[in-house]
Amino acid sequence: MSFILRAFSKGADGVFIGACHLSECNYITHGNYHTLNMVLLLRKIIGHIGINPERLKMAFMSGAEANLFAENVNAFVKTIKELGPLGKPEGLDAKALQFKLETVTELIPYIRLVERERLRAPVMSEEDYYRFFASDELDKLFNQTIVEKLAISQIIALLREKPLSTAEIAQLLGLSPSEVSKCLTTSSRQRLVRYDEQEKRYAIA
Repeated sequence: MSFILRAFSKGADGVFIGACHLSECNYITHGNYHTLNMVLLLRKIIGHIGINPERLKMAFMSGAEANLFAENVNAFVKTIKELGPLGKPEGLDAKALQFKLETVTELIPYIRLVERERLRAPVMSEEDYYRFFASDELDKLFNQTIVEKLAISQIIALLREKPLSTAEIAQLLGLSPSEVSKCLTTSSRQRLVRYDEQEKRYAIA
């Protein structure tokens, strides 16, 4: 995940991952299954932060299938050209884009742990993986494990720069004041942030 996020942070408009056919990984029996699971989870995460998930693609082929490789790459390049430069069609300026990518990157150790324990699908077909990651069940798990944690990470990043009120944080992140309050309550309980009575704003603890 860190390699993919680094590529986007360095200005790549899209990331293409080529892998051996499922069940044909030479190094780890289920290595390409685990990679597909992680890629689909990351597509969901970047979609949540406002980046078109079509900018990340994984395709399966063998080393002998040069034509298939060329077809997949050409189709992906066409998609990226149609989407345009990273951030522009999504309405994200360079600073906002970098901020969102950095906050996700900081969460990678947590995301990997959650993926392994709660968001890893059993070994199945490629189509079933895509179906699972589009399911209501996965959406519920995603909201429970990733969404609030990501919001807290973004809030902490903002408060590192300066103290902010609930309303100011909500406006900067595009969240409702109630969502921000919930995250601040959790963060206060964990002693990550504190309320400054004098300034009437939250600050890093």
